[in-house]
Amino acid sequence: MDEMIETDARPDSYRVTADELRQFIERYERLEAEKKDITEQQKEVMAEAKSRGYDTKVMRKVIALRKREPDDIAEEEAVLEMYKEALGMR
Repeated sequence: MDEMIETDARPDSYRVTADELRQFIERYERLEAEKKDITEQQKEVMAEAKSRGYDTKVMRKVIALRKREPDDIAEEEAVLEMYKEALGMR
């Protein structure tokens, strides 16, 4: 049986079922645990790549670039080249 929690200060639309609230919280907590596991697995992947001689800093940059639109990347790279040239860094 669901236990209803009511307050006089809130309208009926704010009634909360204790079981439903518990389910939301437990789902969130499970996702947090999964996220922690995934983060640990990502660290392991990077550690393995590093042990094989890969530059993990550069790998992370490549991963970030793969998430972006090619046009945005090209525009940023063009501006970067212009700035480097202006500073005599070519």
